[in-house]
Amino acid sequence: MAAPQRRTSSDPWNRELEQVVREALESIRFGTVTLVVQDGRVIQVDRNEKIRLSRQANMDGGGI
Repeated sequence: MAAPQRRTSSDPWNRELEQVVREALESIRFGTVTLVVQDGRVIQVDRNEKIRLSRQANMDGGGI
């Protein structure tokens, strides 16, 4: 098992990023959270949530 790496000041993972990722994960029920990395640094966090409708609601014309 590899030894844990120490994070340095140039490390792209920091408390702010960790908080953003945690909030994205906690606020989503179905979907994806994607980190966009450029030059070894996270530059964007995308949250794509899927909203699932029950089949019964769609069958009676109550849909879109």
